[in-house]
Amino acid sequence: MQTGSKVYIAGAGIISAIGNNIAQCIAALENSNAGIGEMQQLTSVHKKTLPVAEVKASNKILAEWAQLPANITRTALLGTIAARETLHNAGIRNFNGLRAGLLSANSVGGMDKTEDFYALFLKDNTAGRLRNVINHECGSATKIMANALGIKDFITTVSTACSSSANAIFFGARLIKNNILDVVVAGGADALTRFTLNGFNSLMILDNEACKPFDENRKGLNLGEGAGYIVMLSEKALQVLNAQPVCTLSGYCNANDAYHQTASSPSGTGSFLAMKGALQKSGLQPSAIDYINLHGTGTKNNDVSEGTAIKEIFDPHYPKMSSTKSFTGHTLGASGGIEAVFSMLAIQRGFIYPNLRFTTQMKELPFMPETTFAKGVEVNHVLSNSFGFGGNCSSLIFSKI
Repeated sequence: MQTGSKVYIAGAGIISAIGNNIAQCIAALENSNAGIGEMQQLTSVHKKTLPVAEVKASNKILAEWAQLPANITRTALLGTIAARETLHNAGIRNFNGLRAGLLSANSVGGMDKTEDFYALFLKDNTAGRLRNVINHECGSATKIMANALGIKDFITTVSTACSSSANAIFFGARLIKNNILDVVVAGGADALTRFTLNGFNSLMILDNEACKPFDENRKGLNLGEGAGYIVMLSEKALQVLNAQPVCTLSGYCNANDAYHQTASSPSGTGSFLAMKGALQKSGLQPSAIDYINLHGTGTKNNDVSEGTAIKEIFDPHYPKMSSTKSFTGHTLGASGGIEAVFSMLAIQRGFIYPNLRFTTQMKELPFMPETTFAKGVEVNHVLSNSFGFGGNCSSLIFSKI
């Protein structure tokens, strides 16, 4: 066992509503260009009333970029594109006999294709294309990605709602620390579907305008889609691949307060336990954190819960913080991966991101998120929060080497 070894992050990749790669996303973040607007790719009766954060490309175009068939689930297309960029940016062309794994998260699987099938099938049980249901289950997208990337040693799928990607990342870190794998591509992907849009709408937590997380007048979240992955290396892999690490994953924790199936504990119990556990794992004091990438969905319940936990841990000295969901929307199973990429970039480039559309401080909290983009900032440690339905809460800490 190598439980004391460091886990190095050597590269990242992303596709989201604000860009099809890291460079485009950075430009959007720097210029405060959000990706939230009227849906173009998804067909829904809510097209004119519920804004979403879609990737600005059809399945046909995504398939060309991913070098995969256009008739497979959009989740797999998005994931493959981001994962390919991850390996490219890390300079990894092959694994040179190293034990490599893919830990990919999602929450909708191939539902984008399944719901098209059932629309026809329910009208006529002899209609509908059965190939649209082949990739329905969550693990199918991961298998497609693994085949495209040439990863064979360890492949698994994590689906724990909005904390899925964060859990995939720290599961991968544990596999490296325990000498089970040398290289891990971890993160998540999710495509927008009518099922999730209608489901969240039934919970009455969607905003009919662009969301404003941590604002007193917030009204809900905007759903988004995309994919984000990082590649983690052991010390052995770092030497074999001659890779240049960007940062380390120094802390992580998953906690569950089991408060409610779709609501966060008002006292922030799960959020508190996740952040506290990640800090303990990293050996850092709260004062060491330079930036918090908030879970920050923009719902009444979530922002109070997360903010209350932050107050309990960090009061009276708060790090800079913001919710990048104000750019990308809430990408569900992909959110922890996308925000891990943003966290890595914050350390690598000295970025602090703005919390778009924030105007009024929440009356329950003594702090406010950042409202302007900053670069050239000394960022040594970033805390990234991903809190999901069912009370499944995870926090990751990224640290400068």
